[in-house]
Amino acid sequence: MNRVDKASNAAACESGGTVASPVSSHNEWDPLEEVVVGRLDGATIPSRHPVVACNIPGGTARLQGLAAGFRYPRLLVEQAQHELDEFVGLLRSLGVTVRRPDAVDHRRRFGTPDWSSRGFCNTCPRDSMLVIGDEIIETPMAWPCRYFDTHSYRTILKDYFRQGARWSSAPKPQLTEDLFEPGFRAPSLGEPMRYILTEFEPVFDAADFIRAGRDLFALRSNVTNKLGIAWLRRHLGPGYRIHEIESRCPTPMHIDTTLALLAPGKVLVNPEYIDVDRLPDSLRSWDKLIAPEPDPINERLLRATSACGKWLSMNVLMLDEKRVIVERHHTRMLRALEKWGFEPLPCSLLHYAPFGGSFHCATLDTRRRGSLEDYCSTTRPRSPSPDSPSRSE
Repeated sequence: MNRVDKASNAAACESGGTVASPVSSHNEWDPLEEVVVGRLDGATIPSRHPVVACNIPGGTARLQGLAAGFRYPRLLVEQAQHELDEFVGLLRSLGVTVRRPDAVDHRRRFGTPDWSSRGFCNTCPRDSMLVIGDEIIETPMAWPCRYFDTHSYRTILKDYFRQGARWSSAPKPQLTEDLFEPGFRAPSLGEPMRYILTEFEPVFDAADFIRAGRDLFALRSNVTNKLGIAWLRRHLGPGYRIHEIESRCPTPMHIDTTLALLAPGKVLVNPEYIDVDRLPDSLRSWDKLIAPEPDPINERLLRATSACGKWLSMNVLMLDEKRVIVERHHTRMLRALEKWGFEPLPCSLLHYAPFGGSFHCATLDTRRRGSLEDYCSTTRPRSPSPDSPSRSE
């Protein structure tokens, strides 16, 4: 959109007229045109809270608790920044418009009448904002340190709104002790699933949802409760269907290392967390591509500081139905995607994990070239795809 179009849209918006939104994204695979990429400036180790610690392995959780509120080690930040610059450069070289949030000092303390906290970082716009068509929804996050996550994106959000995008926000949660199960302990093998969140109020992270046109797939997790899923279902209305995914992960948080939608009819599945026979009926006709075992990470500092788990190999970003950005370290995933008929573009973002994720987490695709479609109707005929085997070897 050029400067004249932006001015015309802003004038129409202020006068109440109809405008063409600069935000338009309906799924995970239409050709990518514009994206918001996170920023490392001011990143701070999350403040102590049971909802933060419940998803972190024991040793890492103890380290996080001791260092809470301090800056991340300079070495980690520098390595991650180098890789992030490479990633942004790759996107721009491919003709994708990249927007960045404002730099924020996340060590500054803030609070409500019930609690206070320092911040975290604005590395993962995928968590705090959900794009549905021409609407951006700010999510009600369960981590107190992320209560004001979207403030660093307000410059971008206001610009999108002035140009014609819809901008809404779920109710800000109270995050009092009533939302959290006292003395929560993650389930051991063979125990029934349980979550740290109660149903006191709606909370959810946008990263617990992935989109396939009129269908969204949701993960109930330690940051997304049933009431949060119900809020979004009611907000979107009858034009959309939200399906809950059953995960075997004992500490679920964010769906994009459990299930990834790569193209119409092709879903990448984590074999450790997902029973393919228990996927929703809406995915029954899709090819289930089973993710290969991730390549091990031997770097001691990275292993000690990452809370994202080994399956970040699945955290890929689709540029279109064929091209996909994949972590260079994960050669098994690169080979598997190539075998399945995709065109993987290797890039490094391994040291971003201590700050919240990889390519999918680090981005928010605000514009993809495509329209709202129904990809998951149970009556929709299954497209033949002989070149896409259902399992990796």
